[in-house]
Amino acid sequence: MRSSGRTVTEVARELGVSSESLRGWVKKASAAQDTGSVPAAGRAGQSAADRDEELKRLRKLTAEQAKTIEILKRATAFFAKESDR
Repeated sequence: MRSSGRTVTEVARELGVSSESLRGWVKKASAAQDTGSVPAAGRAGQSAADRDEELKRLRKLTAEQAKTIEILKRATAFFAKESDR
């Protein structure tokens, strides 16, 4: 693709989609960017403060989920050990 130097077929295979679908998406995205209907970065109408707040929220959520995963790993190990007895 453009910046990666890889072919559409390679990227499509990696993403698990058809190369025709990927070509269509790239074409639509290019057309939208050329007409200015897609902002260069971020969501349309979203301020920097809104993006910072969203980033903060997502980081907090990620930390909570990491704790949950760790607890579940420990619980799995505990119950696996108990079932061997």
